[in-house]
Amino acid sequence: MDAVSLARRPCALTLDLDDTLWPVWPAIERAEAVLHDWLKAHAPATAAAFDTAALRAVREAVGREHPEQAHDLSWLRQTSIARALTHSGEDPALAEPAFALFMDHRQRVDLFPEVVEALARLSAAFPVLALTNGNADLGRIGLGDHFVGTLGARSFGVGKPHAAFFHAACAQLGCAPDEVLHIGDDWALDIEGAHAAGLHSAWVCRTPGAQPPAGAQARPWRVVADLTALADALDGLPR
Repeated sequence: MDAVSLARRPCALTLDLDDTLWPVWPAIERAEAVLHDWLKAHAPATAAAFDTAALRAVREAVGREHPEQAHDLSWLRQTSIARALTHSGEDPALAEPAFALFMDHRQRVDLFPEVVEALARLSAAFPVLALTNGNADLGRIGLGDHFVGTLGARSFGVGKPHAAFFHAACAQLGCAPDEVLHIGDDWALDIEGAHAAGLHSAWVCRTPGAQPPAGAQARPWRVVADLTALADALDGLPR
């Protein structure tokens, strides 16, 4: 895959969170296990009727029934808990504290090893805006100081790969799309999405030997194994 050259140093960076700064599924699976233990104590009929896999299936069903809420993962999760409670004859209001507990544990992520040092380098050199379809909270995770802000799909109404989402990020940064470098792990959402919106991109590909999908149109500026390699590449650009 041929790389695209940058004519000048980016004005700013947008940065994906889940699976770019930490692996997301281990955190979600731990949070789901804690949630199920809480249900055993506070809603035993629901816990008996729905194990963690069944609760996830309810969440997926809610998502299929409400595609207009696809951008709001928090709504989908809390609504699915309320549905399971109702189905089991228990108080759906318990969904609120149950979801709060889930969210607390969902923020307990294990950062990839280089992230803290590399983020410090990136944020010292560029304004960095978090651009996410998820519901991670950078303040609770402890990375908020490295970012000038967060633009989330939940608050905006749509997420990646919609061009409007990328353009809103650029506007928030005060930069034109072609002045911004977007960094992420997901080819379709991050790389193709940024490409279609007129941003440059860098693909963080932590799987050795992985290739873009067949028919890929985007050409990222760099394909890197981690954020340290990205910071090194950006340091090499003329100022």
